[in-house]
Amino acid sequence: MRARFFVGFLQRLLLAIAILSAPLTAPAFARGAPDSFADLADKLLPTVVSIATSQTLKQPGPQASMPNIPPGSPLADLFKDFLAPQKSAPRHVTSLGTGFIIDPSGLIVTNNHVIEDAEHITATLNDGSVLPAKLIGRDEKTDLALLKVAPKKPLPAAKFGDSDHARVGDWVIAIGNPFGLGSTVTAGIVSARNRDINAGPYDEFIQTDAPINRGNSGGPLFDMDGNVVGVNSAIYSPSGGSVGIGFSIPSNLVRDVVAQLRAHGTLQRGWIGVRIQAVTSDLAEGLGLPSAMGALITDVTAKGPAAKAGIANGDVVLAFDGKTVTDSRALPRIVADTPIGKTVPVDVLRKGHKQTVRLQVLKLADEKPMRAPSPQKAPSPPVKGKSKGSNLGLSLAAIDADARAQFKLPKNLQGVLVTDVTPESPAAEKNFRAGDVIVQVSGQNVRTPADVLQHIDADAKAGKKVELMLVNRGGDLAYVAVKLG
Repeated sequence: MRARFFVGFLQRLLLAIAILSAPLTAPAFARGAPDSFADLADKLLPTVVSIATSQTLKQPGPQASMPNIPPGSPLADLFKDFLAPQKSAPRHVTSLGTGFIIDPSGLIVTNNHVIEDAEHITATLNDGSVLPAKLIGRDEKTDLALLKVAPKKPLPAAKFGDSDHARVGDWVIAIGNPFGLGSTVTAGIVSARNRDINAGPYDEFIQTDAPINRGNSGGPLFDMDGNVVGVNSAIYSPSGGSVGIGFSIPSNLVRDVVAQLRAHGTLQRGWIGVRIQAVTSDLAEGLGLPSAMGALITDVTAKGPAAKAGIANGDVVLAFDGKTVTDSRALPRIVADTPIGKTVPVDVLRKGHKQTVRLQVLKLADEKPMRAPSPQKAPSPPVKGKSKGSNLGLSLAAIDADARAQFKLPKNLQGVLVTDVTPESPAAEKNFRAGDVIVQVSGQNVRTPADVLQHIDADAKAGKKVELMLVNRGGDLAYVAVKLG
C-alpha cells in the first residue's frame, strides 16, 4: 500500500516539475517583435524597384502688345524685335516612386498616380540595373497600375498575402524609394483597418505607422512571413513628412485588380444602377433598424438592373449575393467584384419587412459614383408664400414658376420647397437650406406644405422620435432624419 502511494506521489511530483519547467510560449495566433528584420529585408529587397517617370510640358511664350508707334518710326523695328513672341524650350518634368515585382518575367505593380501622364517610365532594380517599363494597364479608381520590363534573366518576385488576416497590432515592414534615396526599409504595425480617406469609391485602406514618405508610393507593405499585404499609397501629413499615419491598399483588392489588368489591360466592374448613402444612427431609428447597418437606396436608375428587380428608394440593402452589407462602403466593393452577367439574390429591408429580390449584374459603363455626394451649403434668398414647418425650423412653399426660376429647379421635379431654416433648429442641425426640395416624408410623396405638416404631426402623435425625409439637394437625392419634439 505504501509502495503504491509512494509511486503515485512520485508520478504527480514529476508531472508538476515538467509543467513548471516548460517554456512559456505565446498562443499560435500571436507573434512577438522580432530581434531583427535583417533576414527578412535581405530576402525582400530584390523584389522592390524604384520607378522614375518623365514627361514634357510645353511652355507658352509671353504675349505682349505693340505700343502705338507712328509708321516709319525708327523705334518700330526695336519694339518689334523686343516684343515679338518668344519661343521657350519645353520643360521636362520627372517624378519618382516605387514598385514591386510580382512575376519573374518582369511584371511590376505600382500606383497609378506614380505613372499617370508619363511619357517615359523606367524601373531601377535592387542591383542598380535600369530597365525601360511598358504600361500594361491602370485603374484610377483604386490607384493601381501594372508595368512590364524585359529582364535578361528571371527576377525575384514578391508574393501576395491575405490582407484579411492582417490584424491591428501586427508587425509590418515597408520598402520603398522615399525622396529618391533608393531601397529603404521601415517597420511598424498595422494601426487600423478599413479606413475610408475619400480617395475613391472602394476605399478600405490598411493604416500603418511604418514611416512612409514621398517616393514610397507604389511600394509594398510586407507581413512577417514576407508576403505583400498592402500597397503603400498615401500619407496624412500636415508637414509633408511622415507623422506615422500611412495608408496601404489591401492586397486582396490589389490581387483582383492586377489579375484583370494583366488579362484585359482594364477593369470590368459590376453595376446595378443605384445610388446609396450611409445609414446613420438617426436614419436607422427612422427606418426601424436595430442599429446602423446596410446601405440605404436614395435613387434607382430607370430600366437598370435594380429597377427591373423592383428595388426602390428607401430600401436598405442588407446582403448582396450572400455577402453581408455591413455599411454603405461595402456594397460598391461587393457589386464591383461580382461577375458580369451573374444573377444574384439581394436581401433588402422595406418598411420594416425583409424580402429577397434577384437581379442580374451588368457592366459598369459610366463614372457615376454609387455613393451620393455630400451637398455643399449655399444660402439663398427666401421666396414669398412660405408656411412654417411645425417646430422643425423649416419654412416651406409649394413649387411654382418663380421658385423654379429662382432656385433653378428642373421642370419635372415635384415636392415641397424649403425657403428658410431657423438657426439652431432640428432642421438646421441637419444642414437644411433654402432651395432644398422635400420629395417624400415617411415614404410618402408630398406636393404641398400641408402634406409635409400632416405627416409630421401624425408621426409625432404616433410617438415617432425621428422623421425620415427624402430631399433633393442640387439634383442629388438623400435621406435626412430629423428629430421630432
